[in-house]
Amino acid sequence: MANMIMRFPGGKPKALTLSYDDGVEQDEQLLKIALKHGLKGTFNINSGCFPEPGVQYAPGTIHRRMPLERLKEVYRDSGWEIAAHAYTHASLVGLPGNLAAEEVLRDRRTLEEIFGTVIRGFAYPYGAYDDQSVEILKNCGFVYARTVHSSHDFFLPQDWLRLQATCHHNDPELMELAERFTGTKDRWHPMLFYLWGHSYEFEAQNNWSVLEDFAEAVGGREDIWYASNMEIYEYCEAFGRLVFDTAMKICINPTARDLWFTYGDRDVYVPAGARTDISE
Repeated sequence: MANMIMRFPGGKPKALTLSYDDGVEQDEQLLKIALKHGLKGTFNINSGCFPEPGVQYAPGTIHRRMPLERLKEVYRDSGWEIAAHAYTHASLVGLPGNLAAEEVLRDRRTLEEIFGTVIRGFAYPYGAYDDQSVEILKNCGFVYARTVHSSHDFFLPQDWLRLQATCHHNDPELMELAERFTGTKDRWHPMLFYLWGHSYEFEAQNNWSVLEDFAEAVGGREDIWYASNMEIYEYCEAFGRLVFDTAMKICINPTARDLWFTYGDRDVYVPAGARTDISE
């Protein structure tokens, strides 16, 4: 029996995604850098924390949330996913279950109304979560939730509701990880680089060069799929639904997504809703 390895769209062996929180003004600069290099990701928003239109922040304020209309203008046509981050940015840990559920469900409902889409992704405020938090998110229809733990590796998540990032952008190993990610060939599993942070941190630390250097190192590569958090989740979920015969000669794709994998020395493409003969 040959080895089988999932590949991302187009047969690519690697995927990269970003995850940035709070809907702050500095997201505009982050987008300019990311889009220049073809990077893509997810913005995690607290829909109960939008400031009033025309808000004037005190000089020196770093954490500057965008008013709703400005936020929609900045994110429009970016291709990035919008995900929830709890309505008032309250930690779910320690809240009574009904209040924690209200925080996440109200945020989801409000964001869906604002952006006219389905919200199923989440980032834990302060990175705080417990078993009750996970169960609440599951019951409220969320399929992934990002923690603040760093794996320093490129494995796909084993538990999407306790999703670990590869690292934060301030991690001292960031560029070493980027070099290892881009330089690795023929790894026996699909590789995912997941970067997270807050864009206001670049202004606070005067280090936009961190993002620029990272984007330069990993962007514009033919072997990497640049995607939002949800796009990667949905692709992996669809891949898990492939059906095979016992001889590994026939593959049926019952999903609405085109899927790719390698089987032994063969690259296999299975169109959405189609049957493919692996032995050919």
